[in-house]
Amino acid sequence: MKSIIGTNIPRFDARTKVTGEEKFAIDCYMEHMLRAGVKRAGLPHGKIKHIDISQAEKIPGVVKIITGKDVPGTNRQGIIHKDMPVIADSKVRYSGDPVALVLAENKYILKEALEVIKIDIEPLDAVFDTEQAAKPDAPCVHEENKNGNILVHGTIKTGTAEDSFKECDVIIEETFRTPVQAHGFLETENGIACQEKDGTIVMTVSTQAPFRDRFEIAHALGLQVEKIRIISPCLGGGFGGKDGSTVQCLLALAALNSGGRPVKMVWDREESFLGGYKRHRATMYYKLGAKDGTLHSLHCRLYFDTGAYAHLGGEVLGLAMEHAGGPYKIPNTLIEGWCVYTNNPVAGAMRAFGVAQVSFAFESMMNRMAEKLSVDVLKFRLKHALKKGDKNCSGVTMTGSTGIMECIEVIKNHSLWKEKEKWKKETPVFKQRGTGLAAVFNAAGYGKNVRDSAIAKVELTEKGKIRVYNGVSDMGQGNSPTFLQIAAEILSQHVEDMELIQPDTSITHPSGSASAGRTTYTYGNALIKACEHLKERIINRAGLFLFTDNDDNLRLMAGKVIHMPSGREISLEKLGTYMKDFERISINHYVAPVCKEVPSSSEGLIFGFPHIIFSYGAHLVYIEIDELTGQIEIKKYLAVTDGGHVINPVTYAQQVQGSVAQGLGYAIMEDFLVKDGHVLTDNLATYIIPGAMDVPDIISIPVKSDEETGPFGMKGIGEVGINAPLPAVSNAIYDACGIHMTEAPFTGQRILAKRDTI
Repeated sequence: MKSIIGTNIPRFDARTKVTGEEKFAIDCYMEHMLRAGVKRAGLPHGKIKHIDISQAEKIPGVVKIITGKDVPGTNRQGIIHKDMPVIADSKVRYSGDPVALVLAENKYILKEALEVIKIDIEPLDAVFDTEQAAKPDAPCVHEENKNGNILVHGTIKTGTAEDSFKECDVIIEETFRTPVQAHGFLETENGIACQEKDGTIVMTVSTQAPFRDRFEIAHALGLQVEKIRIISPCLGGGFGGKDGSTVQCLLALAALNSGGRPVKMVWDREESFLGGYKRHRATMYYKLGAKDGTLHSLHCRLYFDTGAYAHLGGEVLGLAMEHAGGPYKIPNTLIEGWCVYTNNPVAGAMRAFGVAQVSFAFESMMNRMAEKLSVDVLKFRLKHALKKGDKNCSGVTMTGSTGIMECIEVIKNHSLWKEKEKWKKETPVFKQRGTGLAAVFNAAGYGKNVRDSAIAKVELTEKGKIRVYNGVSDMGQGNSPTFLQIAAEILSQHVEDMELIQPDTSITHPSGSASAGRTTYTYGNALIKACEHLKERIINRAGLFLFTDNDDNLRLMAGKVIHMPSGREISLEKLGTYMKDFERISINHYVAPVCKEVPSSSEGLIFGFPHIIFSYGAHLVYIEIDELTGQIEIKKYLAVTDGGHVINPVTYAQQVQGSVAQGLGYAIMEDFLVKDGHVLTDNLATYIIPGAMDVPDIISIPVKSDEETGPFGMKGIGEVGINAPLPAVSNAIYDACGIHMTEAPFTGQRILAKRDTI
């Protein structure tokens, strides 16, 4: 059978998604179900004095109202830091804190009940600015935190660090700011749950981490992990916003109080914007020095606003710090970072996990330094690009595939790079044209001190079909079709004849979250081993039936095993009937490699630092600015990516294009506004994301590389593509009109205001 790795295999779920047949969590309904919802604080900081639920309880159809005092267990959730209450019990720390959970017969009664609940909160001084919050005398968000509002403070030092600036002949400094960004997924946070007669809570939920959800729920509510079952159908988008508990603990609590009836919870867009996680707002101070035309020193200070609760804020900061110097050689670095509590909405995981923020800063600095040194921006990047064996800005030696130089070379030789000056000369009246370059990288996997593992299960069914049990959620990125492609390659089957089981903690196995660019890499490696073992077993059993004295001439083919010399064969259906249950199932695991030679360069970074596998990208953008309005139009876009060997070119291109589209939104329009702890852009009418007319055709080119540790030589590309649009557009703005943009997004108003100051 011809290899299908590296070929365009149509996604098995394409038809069902296009026709609407695919069932997401939000499509799940059950008979006699209740509706659940929460009353939120509406105040960013204060002590709860009293919650009056008397009026709500009198409404016909209200089944139960639960407040913080009614929550069993610790009433605290969180992936690493358990600091977020399921329902606020004594204090609220941001305006979206839940203060009461209501169960009602339908959503109309639920809405009425939530409106009449009255909350008496004694206001406390609040803090909304990250740097102000980091000061010792700032109002304290978490009194029990021994470092005030500082969740994590980390440093990375290499070489002679800040002292090395004395040796530099050129030094530039700048401050950069990036906004809060919402994930904007189509399917908002939701789920349905019920408690079975044996006490097990069964939940179908839109989640990126079904197995980890059980532990969050169990810890928060004092339940046994084995008494919680999570089913995770396909997600209508996630991007990190469903990595961690959203509705899960609330739903489990509702199921405990529903009298055995199923309970459904769905956040509308306004509630998602208020209560869901966001990308961290960042303020970044950069100082870059060069000696004899070569990068020599970097000092940066990063302030990340994690909002009212930790979620993954410290880990996001750590990844930002690890990438703060870009994919370049810089011998001397001092990278300092602070992740700080404020009374703003909660920040958490989002695609690129802190790297998108620092990429803007560093790639802007690269262009400025190149200009200062009077060298070409592309050649300057090539000169400093990391190669295998080099140390990155964190002092970690690059041992995996390192293709940033190859990515930049593709840009250099592409017609869009060669023709950019000609295109600019043809600028229409009242327009300004510019092109921008950015080179980026992104670590894959959880990193040091976090076990990055997966357990794959594959089965030959009694009907002779191959069934893959997927343990990792598919939020639209296409990992589950890729799993079938991998299994089909090894077991020589047709993808369309195979079956896939989506994550269900009762029948699939723990395989980590759908995040960190590790989904296909980690689970794919486990799946390869499981398929190889099943193949060996199938061939062995076929040999018994075909009376061969060895397995050498037996071939597993689509639907059968054949003895090549004689032509005798046995169907997989017949084998499936005869083989015992335990023989038909193969389970195997994989643990991703971690950095064994951890440099002594860091302090304060515990989880996730450092990494050893990285994906790389170089992007080129063409923009046009309206001189009258300042509005930017993206005209052309080229993205070159090193993601190792390509398993499915179409899925690969879709991942890159989706990343770029989301990154362009971050660059030119998405600005999640919060004032005094209150969300101002509370829906998609005020928070603008790119539509089809805002994004040009995106040219995606993979570079040929091979990651020797990856399944078929691949590595994850789901995140790296979002890092480049913001700095590329920023550099293009300068090329077009000489304006250095230091604060995103680059709206027409900001560009006009900046232009008026020069």
